[in-house]
Amino acid sequence: MQHDEVIWQLIAHKHCSFRVKTQTQDFCRNANNVTGLCNRSSCPLANSRYATIREHRGRCYLYIKTIERAHTPKHLWEKIRLKKNYAQALAQISEHLAYFPKFLVHKNKQRLTKITQYLIRMRKLQLRVRPKILTVPAEEGEAAQEARGQGRGGRAAGQVDREGAARAPAGRHLRRHLQLPQPPVQQGAQGRGPHR
Repeated sequence: MQHDEVIWQLIAHKHCSFRVKTQTQDFCRNANNVTGLCNRSSCPLANSRYATIREHRGRCYLYIKTIERAHTPKHLWEKIRLKKNYAQALAQISEHLAYFPKFLVHKNKQRLTKITQYLIRMRKLQLRVRPKILTVPAEEGEAAQEARGQGRGGRAAGQVDREGAARAPAGRHLRRHLQLPQPPVQQGAQGRGPHR
């Protein structure tokens, strides 16, 4: 048997994996939460009678949870497809949630309004003509940079070569960068190996 108050006490005072704490208030990441807030009245886990609106592939569905189906988690949520017409969908919500708390009915209607509005915006954006963005394949871009001498380290290597060539007459150069012949290494007095 499901005891809502016991479940809420555990969730509220212990640990809930859906809770996100901020400095001002707590939010809930559960997909079935109507408000998105973590409190007793809008928690889908701690309410045996609960309802929510969800959108799937452009259609809105009313999900209703009742205590009678708590023994089978697979069938816990009843899925009701709402009409595409906004006014008819509101009437469906009022009909199916006639004996639910007024808070829940109001929040479900608000959620339906929000989802309907963003679906309309999505359809408008799809109809709008936008320039197509093309990408340049990586190999072609790198080859063009190398041809211009601006590839990875291309400028830095050229700068090192110029500075090395300028220092070479003065004897202040790095032989390995310029690939100049190095003088033979002299053995130390004890014969330990080359000294640098």
